[in-house]
Amino acid sequence: MKTDNKVVRRQKIRHSIRKKVAGTTQTPRLSVFRSNTDIYVQLIDDTTGTTLASASSKDKDVKAQKANKVDKSKLVGAAIAGKASSLGINTVVFDRGGYLYHGRVKAIADGAREGGLQF
Repeated sequence: MKTDNKVVRRQKIRHSIRKKVAGTTQTPRLSVFRSNTDIYVQLIDDTTGTTLASASSKDKDVKAQKANKVDKSKLVGAAIAGKASSLGINTVVFDRGGYLYHGRVKAIADGAREGGLQF
């Protein structure tokens, strides 16, 4: 059975990013996971290993919007920024999860920046 080179490549990139990027209570890690149909983000405190807040394209307010995947990703970024501001968090460390920084991943970052988060 042949392993998928694209998956292996993403995992190697993801592990090298995680060696350098870590979130704290004051500046949590904004982690992105992208599937074929949906996108998920989490604010993670790596010192305690807890998720502080999360948002996804499956949330009711985002799913109700009739938009393409990039536009929904921007809405998810704005949603996580709103949840972070309610927790008193205004700076985060961005973890793209091994994905290239364009398309939906960039839209999440743009939406979060417009929502008030600083990277």
